[in-house]
Amino acid sequence: MFNSPLILTLDQHGVPHRWVTWQHACFYYAKDLVAWAIGEHSFTFRGGLNRLTGQRSEIRANSIIAIRGKALASRSLFQVPPLDNRELFHRDRHICAYCGDELPSARLTRDHVIPVSRGGRDTWMNVVTACRSCNQLKSGRTPEQAGMELLYAPYVPNKAEYLILCNRHILVDQMDFLARHVPKTSRLTA
Repeated sequence: MFNSPLILTLDQHGVPHRWVTWQHACFYYAKDLVAWAIGEHSFTFRGGLNRLTGQRSEIRANSIIAIRGKALASRSLFQVPPLDNRELFHRDRHICAYCGDELPSARLTRDHVIPVSRGGRDTWMNVVTACRSCNQLKSGRTPEQAGMELLYAPYVPNKAEYLILCNRHILVDQMDFLARHVPKTSRLTA
């Protein structure tokens, strides 16, 4: 299957874990590691022919699968996801935190609210999306020092939000499942 969507994996308790390819999902099915599966979408993957029976092997995979084995700790949903400009810009809806302009990724930058040169860290809670001109205007100053007000506050996305942010080809059933794990205060639900 060429442009197949990613499969959402969960731990046995239904906590979102990560995206995997259909090949990885087939591995889980073949090794009997799928505890349960849900989702409106399923995909059939066909393998080779059995020399003895002449039958073609096939695995039917659902769009959302729970994996057997050592369950992730329930806190895994609240672990800090890796910071990346693509996901940062999606978190902030491609809107500059200073002027409010909505721009394409190529015209956006990562701004450190407290500049790194002043001890600020490169973390979700200290970065916002900024257009190039606002970032240059702010320079190495805090928003207060630059006389620039933040239009929204930075926040750390939870695991479900991060999974939404990092996959732009989510199936409807996967999005419905992940949306149930997104806090009502998230910008993704606004």
